[in-house]
Amino acid sequence: MSAALRLNRIQWTLTKQLEDLDVADDIALLSHKYQDAQEKLNRVAEEAEKTGLKISMTKTEVMRVNNKQHAPIQLHQENIKEVDKFAYLGSIVSKDGGTDEDIRSRINKARHAFRTLRSVWSSSALAQHNKIRIFNSNVKSVLLYGSETWRTTKTNTQKLQTFINRCLRNILNIRWPEVISNQDLWERTRQAPIEQEIQKRKWGWIGHTLRKPSPNTTRQSLEWNPQGKRKVGRPRQTWRRSTDAEARAAGMTWAELRRTSQNRVRWRSVVAALCSYRSEED
Repeated sequence: MSAALRLNRIQWTLTKQLEDLDVADDIALLSHKYQDAQEKLNRVAEEAEKTGLKISMTKTEVMRVNNKQHAPIQLHQENIKEVDKFAYLGSIVSKDGGTDEDIRSRINKARHAFRTLRSVWSSSALAQHNKIRIFNSNVKSVLLYGSETWRTTKTNTQKLQTFINRCLRNILNIRWPEVISNQDLWERTRQAPIEQEIQKRKWGWIGHTLRKPSPNTTRQSLEWNPQGKRKVGRPRQTWRRSTDAEARAAGMTWAELRRTSQNRVRWRSVVAALCSYRSEED
């Protein structure tokens, strides 16, 4: 059993706070104060021991977000390691709130998956379209895990696209000095630009989430406004800001999106329109 502490509570609604995130034995505890975090961890450890479970010290970490240094969080009188990032459900959560670390991790995992299937890519018994299908299901699925919630930047998008292009050239056995444009490469392998694919995944997931019956934590998260003050200067681009900008560019409000999402057929048309607009814009 593992637990991760993030010392910054989430004001979920006017009357409720999000205290923890639980999936099986992976628990993320959320607290605003040091004392609350320590007490909450102690209670979890006590209740776990009653059922024969024990929190693993090696798998438990503390991450402070906008929190001044205090005494270390302890479990059974042992200090818990403090980190700037931690893995939760396969994704990397970092204290800066960005997705750079998560995307870097996904690229490394996808690279390992691609190398593991080296014999498949070099096989002469498999047709090219079958190799591409294997690539999509065994490599690209690893690469784009959790991409629906990524705050993508031009730099990150370029890194993702570069990795995919290298994999596709390897599968097609294209070697220097042979030259092929990216557009021709995507047409031959029936691939869409990675930015467009991430966008389709994101809006498909948004529609699925908005159709969930209330109350629902995931659905609430789409309309959640973080509490507190931001730093001085130009606001950072966030997932929500970029999503709102895409909706406005397509001439739709969030209320209209919420209503349209209830009809799956209409929502697919909306997703196609949103992604095609972005493609034309690029």
